[in-house]
Amino acid sequence: MRLTPFSGPPLTFTARLHDARTATVIGRLLGLAVVVCFATGLLSHLLQHPPGRLADLLPSRPSWGYRFTQGLHVASGTAAIPLLAAKLWAVYPRLFAWPPVRSVRHALERLSVAVLVAAGIFELVTGLLNTFQWYPWAFSFVPAHHAVGWLLMGALLLHLAVQWPRIRDHFTRRSPGTLALPAADGPDRRQLLAAVAAGAGAVTLTTVGQSVTPLGPLELFGPRSPAHGPQGLPVNRTAAAARVTVASLTGWRLAVAGPRPYVLTLEELRRMRQHEVTLPLACVEGWSTSARWTGVRVRDLLELAGAGPGARCRVVSVEAAGAYRVTEMGRAYAQDPLTLLALGLNGEVLSLDHGYPARIIAPNRPGVLQTKWVGRLEVL
Repeated sequence: MRLTPFSGPPLTFTARLHDARTATVIGRLLGLAVVVCFATGLLSHLLQHPPGRLADLLPSRPSWGYRFTQGLHVASGTAAIPLLAAKLWAVYPRLFAWPPVRSVRHALERLSVAVLVAAGIFELVTGLLNTFQWYPWAFSFVPAHHAVGWLLMGALLLHLAVQWPRIRDHFTRRSPGTLALPAADGPDRRQLLAAVAAGAGAVTLTTVGQSVTPLGPLELFGPRSPAHGPQGLPVNRTAAAARVTVASLTGWRLAVAGPRPYVLTLEELRRMRQHEVTLPLACVEGWSTSARWTGVRVRDLLELAGAGPGARCRVVSVEAAGAYRVTEMGRAYAQDPLTLLALGLNGEVLSLDHGYPARIIAPNRPGVLQTKWVGRLEVL
C-alpha cells in the first residue's frame, strides 16, 4: 500500500494486516466495549444526577445493581484501551492518505474519524485517571466525561453510517481478496486477533478484581484494593478532606425536619430499634465491597417526623463543603427497609473517616450518595 503524506517522500505500508477486514473485526469488539461502557456510564450518571421527578422512578433493587453496572463500566472501559490501540494500528495508514478530502462522503468520513478518535481517547484516558482519582486538568471530570460520551456516540453512529457498505461487505466476507495472507507478512489475522483479545482480557482480569471479589487475587494493576482501609473498607473522602473533626462534632444532634420535626442525640439513636444489613459500597471509580451495617431505618425516622408512605428524603451532611454534601433519595430508596442511617460498620462503631457518628447506606446507590457525617434529614 503506497500512500502520500502532506510532504516528503511517499510512505509505503506493505503489511496486509492493515486492511479493512482486520479493522472491521477489531472494530466489532471495540464497538461492543464502547456501547456497554456508554450505557453503564449513562446509568451511573442518572443515578448520581436524576433529572427532576425521575428520582422517584429509580429502583433500589437489586441491592447489588450499581456494584454490577459500575464494575462493568470500568471493566469495559479498561478493555477498550488495548482494543482502541489495535484498531488505530490497523487503520493508521489511511490517516496519511492524500488528498485529505476527495468528496462530500469522504469529508464526512474523515470528520467522523477525527471526532471519534479524539473523543475515544479523551474518554478512555480521563476515565482511567479517574479510577486513580488523579485529575491533572482544570475542568470538572463528571460533566466533561458525560458530555464527551454523547459526542463519542454521535461520532460512532456517523462513522457507522458512512462506513456501513464496507463494514457489511467484510462482515459477510464479500471481499475474498483479503482472506489469504502471504507468509512474509508474519503473524496472520487470527494470531493478531488472538493477541489483541488476550491483551484486552489480561488488562481486564488484572484490574477487575477491585469490583469482582472472587477475582481479587488476580488484581495486579487495580488502583484500589477493596479489602484495605479502616474497618476493612476503603475511604475515598477522608474526614480531614471534608474538614470534619471530633471537636466539630461535639454536641452533635440529628435533626429530622417534617410535619412533626424532632432532634435526636447519638445515644437516643442507639436506643432505637437497630437493624443490620449487608450491602455493598460501590464507588464510581469501579471498586466495591460488601460490609455489615448497623443502624436505624430511614423510613422509621421519616415516619416519626410525620412522613407518609410515599415520602422522599433530603440528606444533609455536617461537612463544610463538598459536591455531594446535600443529596436526595427518591421514594424507593427512602422507603426501602435496607436503607439505614448507619451507626456501625462490621460490628464496630463507625470510624470518623467512614462517617461517624452517622451515615447513609442504601441499596443500589452510588458511593458518592452514601452521605457521611449526616446532620439533618428532611421529609420531602
